[in-house]
Amino acid sequence: MRDDIRTIKELYAAAEGDGLDVARFVSCFSEDAYVRDVPTETEFRGSDIALVPEGMARAFPDIHRELFSIYRMEDVIVVELALRGTHTGALVTPAGTIPATGNSIDVPCCDVFHMRDAKIVSFHCYNAASILQRQLGLADSRNAS
Repeated sequence: MRDDIRTIKELYAAAEGDGLDVARFVSCFSEDAYVRDVPTETEFRGSDIALVPEGMARAFPDIHRELFSIYRMEDVIVVELALRGTHTGALVTPAGTIPATGNSIDVPCCDVFHMRDAKIVSFHCYNAASILQRQLGLADSRNAS
């Protein structure tokens, strides 16, 4: 079980903007794994899992994930965190590409991982998309969804 938490910490370290290591990020996953961005209903499998850290680092080259809490329940790991960075590159989304705004983000997030043999089987990212949109200047009010 300690190896599961080590895998998760390694995953986040590999996705940092100042030390992006896509191969190391992908190596944390089992062969049949997937990543799901819950707010956008986007799923990544196989070699497409590499797009997750690449896309964020392209849009936010200084991306940092501030980990607040890590919880373990059998083969499930839950992480409370914040996504922080400066939007200086294009952000590709299912709705289209958002050009750089220069705005900073500080987005609350909760990630849920299912593990098997110290490898990630599934990664569900529950990020506060409405807060991200507001911080990028895409939504005008706190009530925007």
